Amino acid sequence: MSRVSSLILRSLARLSDGVRRPELMLFVPALTLGAFWIGGERALLLTALGLPLALALSGAFRETETAEAGGPGTALRPQIVEALDAALREGQGRGLTTACLVLQFDDPDRLLDRHGRAAQSEVLSQSADRVVAALRQGDTVARLEGGGLAVALGAVRRLDLETLVQVAARLQAAVAPPLLIGAAHVYVTCSVGFCLASRAPERTGKAMLDAAQIAADEALRHGPGGVRAFAPDMARTRADRDAQRDLLEAALDEGQIRAYFQPQVSTDTGAISGFEALARWHHPERGLVSPAEFLPALEDAGLCERLGEVILFNALSALVRWDKAGLHVPSVAVNFSAAELRNPRLAEKLKWELDRFDLAPERLTVEVLETVVAQTDNDVIVANIAALAQMGCGIDLDDFGTGHASITSIRRFAVRRIKVDRSFVSHVDEDREQQRMVAAILSMAEQLGLDTLAEGVETPGEHAMLAQLGCAHVQGFGIGRPMPFEDTADWMLRARAKLAATPRISHRAG
Repeated sequence: MSRVSSLILRSLARLSDGVRRPELMLFVPALTLGAFWIGGERALLLTALGLPLALALSGAFRETETAEAGGPGTALRPQIVEALDAALREGQGRGLTTACLVLQFDDPDRLLDRHGRAAQSEVLSQSADRVVAALRQGDTVARLEGGGLAVALGAVRRLDLETLVQVAARLQAAVAPPLLIGAAHVYVTCSVGFCLASRAPERTGKAMLDAAQIAADEALRHGPGGVRAFAPDMARTRADRDAQRDLLEAALDEGQIRAYFQPQVSTDTGAISGFEALARWHHPERGLVSPAEFLPALEDAGLCERLGEVILFNALSALVRWDKAGLHVPSVAVNFSAAELRNPRLAEKLKWELDRFDLAPERLTVEVLETVVAQTDNDVIVANIAALAQMGCGIDLDDFGTGHASITSIRRFAVRRIKVDRSFVSHVDEDREQQRMVAAILSMAEQLGLDTLAEGVETPGEHAMLAQLGCAHVQGFGIGRPMPFEDTADWMLRARAKLAATPRISHRAG
């Protein structure tokens, strides 16, 4: 090896030894140029090949990745576990203790929808810096895979529940001020769960972190801004919740949860104007499970989108089968949860499904709860509903009268029809106050050019009064109960025969 080559290799070795000092990286271009001037092309080639190798062997690239993943002053999960284990060892025989805290951001989906993934990452990074600044020198902060932060407190003499609640509040206060992301101010809040070393399931760093994570999940469920200390029953509750999720997933996969169809009829002609697809669970042992019992469990398990896929498939399949049987059903209504409406690709997904079944968009009605329209400022939801309306799908505003939606919101969401909530329909044929309320709703709808449907109709009297007041469509137990697809054809044939033998109900009182 030439003297020049040896000199270059020694220089590379020195550079790799000092790579953790960023200021030395300034000399890399000069070293490359100097190698060319001293040794020519051969030296330049040696430097170009040897420098990356030296940096890689020194661990420079690994260090960079860690810094990017953890952010300034933060570590990752393995480091937080090591810090907790070290604090536990330090406290043995010295009367010292430690604790672990986990911070979870409230409503991360909203942050992602409104500002994007890059902004979400920046929020996490800036929040981590604030948390580091709010803690002592010996405390460790780590970024967790799910987007949260973990804190390992250095060993201290005294640490109790009251102190940890104060620490949690201090960290929440540190995160609360607005963050400057680009040109926008972003406000975030967080929920905190913590575990004292004395209450951990095992005296290990991993057990403490897992316990704090369980407590943080519980805090998030009771947030925003929740704080929870780990307790042994939380682990059991989480295990039960996980088992429930597995049960619900199996029920969806095996077809136990499927669509039942409730008819909607025109008050003018008595003809079927559509069906609403409603989720029902046929449990193999318990029989038919009430929706009030399993729908909240599905939402709690994060399975709303999976349920939506099942019901949509059932609804579109039913339309195709009715068409083949020569049964005229203009459309099927499907309820869409807020979680589904937050999917930026919802319109694309529904178009693909409609094309797959060779159905026109007009055959699908998208039902949106009034509470979603009244409370949301989510641009993704607004854009999705507008895209579905433009595509040709009907937009129904469900449970109207319960969510305080403004006229502006109704227009903003391109609503085609409002569904009068059953609370206004009950005893409308007997209660003058109910009649005035329903008449006001129907008058507003007429002025806005909106179609109307009353739900929860249970008696012929309610049906007749709604027709006289001018409500265009009705559904409820008095018309037909939700039924499995297999029963719908017989019901339609019976309804058609009954209609032929019954005088038509007047649409509006003279």
